[in-house]
Amino acid sequence: MYIFTEPELKQYIQLNLEAINIVEEGFTKLANNQVEMPPIMRIDLHDQNGEVDVKTAYVKEKDMFAIKISSGFFNNYQLGLPSGNGMMILMSTQTGVPQAILLDNGYLTEVRTAAAGAIASKYLSKKHVTTVGVIGAGSQARFQVRALKLVRDFSKVLVYARSTNRAKKYAQDMSLELGVEVKVVDSAEVVVRNSDTVITTTPATEPIIKAEWLHPGLHITAMGSDAEHKQELEAKVLARADKLVCDKKEQCARLGELHHALNQRIVTDNSPIIELGQLTSKEVRGRENDEQITVCDLTGTGVQDTAIALFAYNEMVKRNAGWNVENKTLSLKN
Repeated sequence: MYIFTEPELKQYIQLNLEAINIVEEGFTKLANNQVEMPPIMRIDLHDQNGEVDVKTAYVKEKDMFAIKISSGFFNNYQLGLPSGNGMMILMSTQTGVPQAILLDNGYLTEVRTAAAGAIASKYLSKKHVTTVGVIGAGSQARFQVRALKLVRDFSKVLVYARSTNRAKKYAQDMSLELGVEVKVVDSAEVVVRNSDTVITTTPATEPIIKAEWLHPGLHITAMGSDAEHKQELEAKVLARADKLVCDKKEQCARLGELHHALNQRIVTDNSPIIELGQLTSKEVRGRENDEQITVCDLTGTGVQDTAIALFAYNEMVKRNAGWNVENKTLSLKN
């Protein structure tokens, strides 16, 4: 069995087109019924503003599958710590014997989540994007824009966050990293009204984006709502969408933005709702013109975790990296 640490994983596993393609393949297999994926298990620590999720999926014909433990503690920024953390375990699909522990501290989750956002924009945003809007200034706000830059060329980013200081730091860092103008604005409304593509990356429990702000050609990727009590979009936003997409419809109906729209009967079970895998498998077309309003509700799926964990494992073993556990002792693999 191997043990891979966060520094090693960051050295060899990057957010790039290969990682995006790996995750996209996972969504296609999910749509083609080649994946066994149970519901998410979650424990909420409301008094600590925290949560822990367990996600997994078995992709048929793969020799391993991942079990991912992921935490989000949203007061951590006050301690100078990232909000996300966690680890992944790869198990043999033949024997159930653990094959690897990936001590990534949430890094692989950041990568696979950003990859899903890029995939959503690849199929749903306009081909020619000038301005990208970001709501939130945490680590996923950074990963999402990095990933988007791999599939869409843009020259400007508008960012809004509750903490002006964090937003200013985000703007400074991302402007240097991406070589684009990044401007801090004073409201979510300014972001939405002036952007071609908007990404929401917050743990908000009350809607941030209102339907009256939407405009023709807008695409929204909402990735913050992954629990029943979270909500970033006013439910009417989903009803205004010409194309409404979920990473997994059943899961979004329980945890995502879709959950609130269904509860308020603004969207019904009979509404045309597309799964992301239907786009990646070419079963359904994505954006069809520059006037459509599109929305993608991302709650995070176990198939993404197995896809990125297998990719990481293969890359690490190929490079002879990590710790090889033999005879109940740890020895650095040479």
